[in-house]
Formats: sequence, structure tokens, C-alpha cells
Amino acid sequence: MEGLMMNYPLTTNTILEYGNRVFHHKKIITYLPDGTRHEYTFGAMYHRCKKLANALTNKLDINKGDMVGTFAWNHGPHVELYYGVPGIGAICHTINIRLSSHQTEYIINHSEDKVIFVDATLVPLLEKIAPLLETVEHYVLINSPANFKTTLPNTLNYEDLLAEQSENFEWPLLDENDASGMCYTSGTTGLPKGALYSHRATYLHAATIISPNAANFCSQDTALLIVPQFHVMAWGFPYLCLMSGTNMVMPSSNLQPEALIKILEKEKINKANGVPSIWMGIYQAMKKNPPTEKLTLQEYLVGGSALPASLIEAFEKDFGIKGIHAWGMTETSPLGTACRLQSKHEQLSYSEKLKIRAKQGISFPGLELRVIKEDGSLAARDGKSMGELHIKGAWVISSYFKTNNQENFTDDGWFKTGDVCTIDQDGYMEITDRTKDLIKSGGEWISSVALESALMSHPKIREAAVIAVPNKKWAERPLAAIVVADNQDKPSVDNLIEFLSKDFAKYQVPTNYVFISEVPKTSVGKFDKKVLRKQFAEGKLK
Repeated sequence: MEGLMMNYPLTTNTILEYGNRVFHHKKIITYLPDGTRHEYTFGAMYHRCKKLANALTNKLDINKGDMVGTFAWNHGPHVELYYGVPGIGAICHTINIRLSSHQTEYIINHSEDKVIFVDATLVPLLEKIAPLLETVEHYVLINSPANFKTTLPNTLNYEDLLAEQSENFEWPLLDENDASGMCYTSGTTGLPKGALYSHRATYLHAATIISPNAANFCSQDTALLIVPQFHVMAWGFPYLCLMSGTNMVMPSSNLQPEALIKILEKEKINKANGVPSIWMGIYQAMKKNPPTEKLTLQEYLVGGSALPASLIEAFEKDFGIKGIHAWGMTETSPLGTACRLQSKHEQLSYSEKLKIRAKQGISFPGLELRVIKEDGSLAARDGKSMGELHIKGAWVISSYFKTNNQENFTDDGWFKTGDVCTIDQDGYMEITDRTKDLIKSGGEWISSVALESALMSHPKIREAAVIAVPNKKWAERPLAAIVVADNQDKPSVDNLIEFLSKDFAKYQVPTNYVFISEVPKTSVGKFDKKVLRKQFAEGKLK
């Protein structure tokens, strides 16, 4: 017997309509690449989405199931594409602007993008590969100045395109399981793979992430969306902000610490997101030149890689700003966990609380986590037993786009993340490494993440990345690549060994150290350890 409930599809259109009905007065504020500030309301954005829908169907011949690419920074028109494209039943494919030309060409041809909306400042990146793109019929230029010149074929201007269209558009009735968005992995272990999101998954992800145990967003908030819209749909924030009535501030390409601090000050931001490297830069800039007035920023949500406990503590003690740890993947839409303390933790000391807050946190309702040990057995939830993290749930992919390869999925339907972690009795998950980054020395596992976090708490170190290098006696040993903090002398190897020996067993402490100017980063700001492995192959310390 089925329940007697209405069939009300959970789609991006229902988010858009709700945001317009209830929060039409809330704002989207954009700092364009040239620094110009632009502001308009959710209501104005709603009407532009209707015009966009007409343009897609009438001018660009986009139909249900067609793939529409975006190659753009964070700004109002990009938000419009997040709603206008899936609103007509097409698929919004956000293309990572920081991938190589070869990867970008592959992604566009693999997804079969019919139209690409591209920021004028990014046009040169597409001009290089345009002759190799097999399915693209039109390029629509966003934020392009008058008399803008390009070699891209069949170009249209975004604002001219919308100006020609009516605001009258009736959204089609969509199935909530229809595809709405497409994101590709960053391709760190091969060619990028496509994750095809549904309307239902997008809606449920947004509705869950606004909750108090997650991002904790409401209509009183103003959020700075630093996470790029070209990276996993900006963690879904353009959807959850509209759903919660949170003002959105979009920095486009203004991502230098000083520029972001100015935006934080001017717009009275109280919530923000971003990868750890962004917040490290902001903290260092604020230490160097403290703001004249206390920032209104209350907390920042961090994912992508581990947030060092030392940075959580320093930001809080120096500026009263709280760091909230989260975890997710392209394959999980992306957020899967967040770390907030519970009432049972109130009696703990600050250092004990900090240890918990440095974990990736508890899973959200609608998701399940488990840890599988090397022998295939289920790890105990004791906070000590390590294994590979598996996940399943309402916004986790069931397969990759255009592939029958299910090697990342178990026979009983779980996605194998490749992350190595522990989960404690309260459900707090802590990433100890990626499977490819674990170091096995003399038969014992060593966590590169734990070593990196400890090293970055050293007063003379700005960044640290740890990799495995071959060793005749122990098979592998850890090598630490160190970036010295500004205006600091290089610490001695003996000093670093002594510093780490307080918290690590002797076999875990690196004896090999190299000093570099910067840790190489991936397209999404994570440490790119494959570059370090290549540079220091076979233990040759150059």
C-alpha cells in the first residue's frame, strides 16, 4: 500500500520558484574580473532565468537532455545558468577552467556539449582547442566588453541574447530523477570521469546542507562563495543559498587574499566557504595587515583537503573566526560530512575539542558511511581501526557517465572513495590519507595527512606535503617537502624531528626533508603529490 501523498517533483525549478516567492528581495552581489561591483535581487535573477530559458529553446535549439557547458567564474549570470539550463530539462555542465587543454578538450567532446557559455577573460583558453571540439555549435560570451574580438566561431553575447527574449516562460514538468548537472573529476589519476547529477539529488543535497548540523544557513546570512562554480557546482551553494534566503556574494576571479578580505569587510559577510589553501592565505594576510575593524565573518566551511588543527586554532584565537571542517567528493554532489561539536563535548578542554573539530565529521541524514579494512572486513567504529571509506546515499552517483566500468563500486552498492579513514563510536569520521598516499614502512602504515597537519603547526612552516619514497631497508619512508613561512629562517632537520617526535612514534617521523618555494597544487587547490613524487622519484632528493 502506497502513502496518499502528492507527487511533487523535487527539482531545481522548485528551488527557483520558492526563492522568488519568499526571498525575491535577497541579493546576488558580484565582483567582476575588472573589480566592478554588480548587485541585483533574487527576483531580478528569476526573471532573467525565464529569458534565458526562452533563449535556450528559441535561439540556441537546446532540448531536453542536451548538454550545455559553462566555462566561467563565480557571478550572477553563472547562477542564472545553474537554474535556466536544468529548468528546461537540459544539463548544466560546469567545466573546470584550471584543467589542461587536453583534459578540457576531452571533457567537452566526451560530454557532447552543444553550447558553451564562456567568460570573456577565459576565451583564450577555449580558442586554443576550439577546432578540436566536435559538438559545440555556439559560444555565448559573458561579461564581454564592446567590440570584443575572438577567433571562436558562432559567438553570441549573453546580454544581447537575453535582451531579445520575453520573461514569459512556463517551466516544463520534469521528473525529479532527470539529469540536471554534470561535473567531471579533476583527473588526478587518469582522464576525468563524469558525475551526472539528478534534480532530486541536487534538491536533497541543498535541503540537507542548509541544516544546523551542516552549513547552518538561513535568511539572516550573507555568504561569500569562494569555491568555484566550475568545481562541483560550487558545493551546491547557489542552490542552498536560494533555498535558505542567504545573500550570495560572488568574487569571480578576485581570489587573492587581499581582494577577498576587502570583500569580506565591505559586504559584511558572516559565512563563507573555500579550500584550506585559500584560508591559509587569508590568515597570513590578516596577520600581516590586521583589518582596521573586526570582520563580521563568523565561520568558514572548508573541504577539498584537510584543515590543519593549527589553522583552526590560530584563526579562532587571533580573529574570533571559526573553521568548520567538511568532506566530500565530485561523486557525492559533493558534501558528505561536516564537523560540529555536540552537547556531550561541552565539558571537554579546548585542545580536546580541537582534536574533534580537526576531523571531517559526521555524515548527513540520507547518507551512510562504512570503513572496510585491508582484509575486506568491516572496521570497528572505535576511532582507531583504519580502512577505505565507502559511502552510499541519496546524492551519491551509482556509476560514471558513459562507462560500464564499476571498479569504484562494490557488489552491494557502495561507492569506494579511495580515502583511508577511521570512524569513532559517535560517527565522527577522520581522513588519514588517500589510498595512493599512504606510506607503508617496515609493514606499518604511516599517515601523510597527520604528519602534514603537525608540520604546518610549526611556527616556521607555511606549507608541508609528505610523500613516500623508496627505501631498501623499510620499503618506503616518508619525505617531507617544506615551505618556510614568510620572514622565518629555515628550521633544521634535527629541530623538525624533535618537533614531530612529541606526537609520533620513531618509525613514523621523517628523516628526509626538502625545502621548496611552494607545494604544487591541483586545479582545485589540493596538494598535487604526483608532481612531488615525479620530482623526487626513487628517493633522489634534488
